[in-house]
Amino acid sequence: MASFVDRVVLHVSGGTGGHGCVSVKREKFKPLGGPDGGNGGDGGDVILRVDSSSTTLLDYHHLPHRHATNGGNGMGDWRNGKTGETLILPVPDGTVVKNKDGEVLADLVGEGAEYIAAAGGQGGLGNSSLSSQKRKAPGFALLGVPGDERDIVLELKSIADIALVGFPSAGKSSLIAAMSAARPKIADYPFTTLVPNLGVVQAGDVRFTVADVPGLIEGASEGKGLGHNFLRHVERCAALVHVLDCAALETDRDPLGDLDIIEKELEKYAVDMSFAGADGDVVPLNQRPRLVALNKVDVPDGRDMAEFVRPELEKRGYRVFEVSASSHEGLKALGYAMAEIVRDARASVESAPPRVKTPTLRVRNADAKGGFTIRKEERNLQPLFRVLGDKPVRWVQQTDFTNDEAVGYLADRLAKLGVEDKLFKAGAKPGDAVVIGEGDGVVFDWEPTMIGGAELLAASPRGSDIRIEEFSRPTREEKKEDHQARRDARAAARAELEAERKAGIWTESVNYKHNPPAAPKDGE
Repeated sequence: MASFVDRVVLHVSGGTGGHGCVSVKREKFKPLGGPDGGNGGDGGDVILRVDSSSTTLLDYHHLPHRHATNGGNGMGDWRNGKTGETLILPVPDGTVVKNKDGEVLADLVGEGAEYIAAAGGQGGLGNSSLSSQKRKAPGFALLGVPGDERDIVLELKSIADIALVGFPSAGKSSLIAAMSAARPKIADYPFTTLVPNLGVVQAGDVRFTVADVPGLIEGASEGKGLGHNFLRHVERCAALVHVLDCAALETDRDPLGDLDIIEKELEKYAVDMSFAGADGDVVPLNQRPRLVALNKVDVPDGRDMAEFVRPELEKRGYRVFEVSASSHEGLKALGYAMAEIVRDARASVESAPPRVKTPTLRVRNADAKGGFTIRKEERNLQPLFRVLGDKPVRWVQQTDFTNDEAVGYLADRLAKLGVEDKLFKAGAKPGDAVVIGEGDGVVFDWEPTMIGGAELLAASPRGSDIRIEEFSRPTREEKKEDHQARRDARAAARAELEAERKAGIWTESVNYKHNPPAAPKDGE
């Protein structure tokens, strides 16, 4: 069973807001004491928080669906529903949050760093909060809004200053065990290290972290071996240390060949924007400071091989150290060289001027001014107008469509926002389909603003709207049938009158105005 997971797909959803309450205060001798319905509580958020005690994403691998608590419904006597509890998900230091398209949403570094992965939904208002001079006792309340629901990708990138890279069984785990208090698994077979190991090294007055990354092999960039899957753990490192095996048992391997292969694999690896310097630029792995540690010089053949390849490595510009994890030979000099690089890297970060983000000038549009936009589409050869915007979509989610007064309140809100004016400008005609929101959304057969406003509600029982009752909005098909029925009725009436005229009851045709009689001829 896996004990270390550094990449998971997490399905998170915020809590749904509680519904508002419809209630009227009733006391002795005060049968109508006014509305007293409380508001619904907001849904809980899902928050990712860096926790030092967390070292893996294994829990989210087994339980990838996480949902925050819903808000409570409002109650009478002005009692509000309880707020949903926030769901805190602990993640290791260095966790990067991405969406399904690979876009970086957050880089969580440092104890306590947080990111709201899914916000909770807003609770609905009770009728006491909706009362006004025109709506003294509303017979409706607003519904709670569902919380955000999304899929995110969590990737763990270890926080280390120096990374040890090299072929399997090159001695990386032995080195980190000899230089720090870390105790990784060590054995004499390839791919012993299956997870990245971290060790803290003290060299003089510099204290830094070294990461032991699972071994790389040729073709790792194409998915071979394990190393390429864990290279994300070295993206934050200031420098790399090539650990070369000078006592390899394979006859087709040598330190120079191993170095060339590893360098090619590092060159193929693309570092994403989750690691960036003070200037916001990303330095490729193969362009960062690198040291070479010729390991296993305690073996006679290993020392001979180290002396043979050292001149060539120094000719290429590398700082070379002959070390032995077994006898600790050369480890002190290697540690001080690492500390020097770490000190310079930290100094450059501290001395770099803060990066000033260039302000983005946003073009004014309808959405920024009025909170919505209207897009004209076509469905089944009929015009369709789609209303998009946070406010209209949220208002529709809050509306109880089984309550006429709530529907009338929604119509008043949309009219006040300016939706109907823009529909007129967009060319909408009475009876055209209007959709609020993406996808199927909520479809209306649009009719211009209802006569009057909320001042007419005084004559309506609670929970009803006299405007909707008296001025119901027929569908397009009903309008077509009514129009055809009127035309047929007029044609039948004309035919009846014409028949009466021909029978001598009338002296002129019903079509007299359209077909006047001819002028009499001379002698007639």
